[in-house]
Amino acid sequence: MTSAMIGIVVTTAGIGIATGLGYNAMAPRSQLFGRTFIGNGCNDRRLALTFDDGPNDPHTTNLLEVLDRHGVKATFFMIGRYVRERPEIAAAVARAGHVIGNHTFTHPNLIFCSRAQIRAQLESCEHALTDVVGEHSRLFRPPFGGRRPAVFEVATELGFSVIMWSVTSHDWRSDPATRVEAQVLRQVRGGDLILLHDGGHRSLGADRSQTVKATDAIIRRYHDQGFTFVAVPEMMEGKEARSPKLEVRSQG
Repeated sequence: MTSAMIGIVVTTAGIGIATGLGYNAMAPRSQLFGRTFIGNGCNDRRLALTFDDGPNDPHTTNLLEVLDRHGVKATFFMIGRYVRERPEIAAAVARAGHVIGNHTFTHPNLIFCSRAQIRAQLESCEHALTDVVGEHSRLFRPPFGGRRPAVFEVATELGFSVIMWSVTSHDWRSDPATRVEAQVLRQVRGGDLILLHDGGHRSLGADRSQTVKATDAIIRRYHDQGFTFVAVPEMMEGKEARSPKLEVRSQG
């Protein structure tokens, strides 16, 4: 084999490795860089609704009304700077008995952040949540799902469980509620963590009215099919072999 051919083989292999690592850094189900919780599998007749990028008015508040109407508890992964700007909404989520998790302070893609930056993002969000809602869960969802070994190392040092998802609704595209519901319907098998958004990471005021409508329809549909909706900590019970030990604090 000539040196030129060797160079081509090495380059091709390098591209393949880089592509694979990039995929696993973002793929919700990947466990390559560290263990995450994505759900329990199709034998579980429970579903967990999760909402990212809030608090955001009026849509988070409207979503609370929908969840209350159906008696459903959900999990909200909040952005710290929005918690600072809309503390009354974050507090309302906690008072309603929903679980609140950490979604960093400004929503960067953590695969491009240093260890110090990762730690600062998680700690700043944690301080904002503690100041506004008091005690809350030790759940953490990385923005965009982006993670690499350093993200897991810092999260573990800070006592967080890393939570991903198994069903994505693509509601961030502001699709009509019927399309959001259809996206979820195609993917749900049981024991799923469903990713939805009550806010937008770029700024406050993102229009999530279609998500609110879709959430109502999703709950109605799966209640009719005999599914139960639970918050993430309840879904995780008995699943410690697949995820770090979870410590959940009272939300009072």
